[in-house]
Amino acid sequence: KVAYGGQGGLGDVVLSPDFTNDGFVYLSFAEAGEGDTSGAAVARAKMVTAADGSASLKDMQVIWRQEPKVSGKGHYGHRIAFGPDGMMYISSGERQKFDPAQDLEQNLGKIVRLTPTGGIPSDNPMYDQGRIKAQIWSYGHRNPLGLAFDSAGNLWNSEMGPKGGDELNLVKRSANYGYPKVSNGDHYDGRDIPDHSPEDGFVPPKVFWTPVISPSSLMIYTGDLFPAWQNSAFIGALSGQALVRVKLDGENAEKADNWAMEGRIREVEQGPDGAIWVLEDGARGSKGRLLKLTPAK
Repeated sequence: KVAYGGQGGLGDVVLSPDFTNDGFVYLSFAEAGEGDTSGAAVARAKMVTAADGSASLKDMQVIWRQEPKVSGKGHYGHRIAFGPDGMMYISSGERQKFDPAQDLEQNLGKIVRLTPTGGIPSDNPMYDQGRIKAQIWSYGHRNPLGLAFDSAGNLWNSEMGPKGGDELNLVKRSANYGYPKVSNGDHYDGRDIPDHSPEDGFVPPKVFWTPVISPSSLMIYTGDLFPAWQNSAFIGALSGQALVRVKLDGENAEKADNWAMEGRIREVEQGPDGAIWVLEDGARGSKGRLLKLTPAK
């Protein structure tokens, strides 16, 4: 059962890298638990096309879950990206519980790395340290709502900070990104969080935003319609009501453009022809439109 309300509901939809041959579709959603608990889950199903052209998903199977399920309806994360290594990476939010992001016995506040069937790759950094630790690729994350690989195979994530300090991170094996011990923002109740510093032992973001933009999604552009923007990161901004571009250069990043969209941007994707597709939120004055962006003629 899907847990709706708050930030719950459906999450991501990603095709198998070999979709043409295997037909698998990967879905993430907030899954209801006992009582008022819930947690993110990832399932896969096979798309079957009938003779009349209609399609359906068959044999859906949950292959990963956040553990443990907890109360509240925020910070699920649950974005999916397949890497050039063929592995599946999933962003897992810390569910507004803070400490799980540093607790290696929980998979909340982590980026996890799995095989396409939900198995644990033997070259994961903590493979021999128990089932939950074995999943973990990186940790110390808050609410990672964007996950994407660049053309060089680097993994990036965009992440909502607390009151200040939204982040774009270069995700590295075994790295600890510090939350809630460090952040470039503070708690909403006014409590201080120490800023990132060179001596703290945590990996700082490549770019951060204060005031926040509320990053909802992440796409790294590889198309030909906008050649000047190749290998740029595009981020949808919710409270910022903008489409944000960050220039990537190897393992470095630099803020580039912030286009006002007059609506909360929930998702940004690249189309097969290189067009940029932007999905508006349907709440708080936004119109809920799907927009296709192409160069001006």
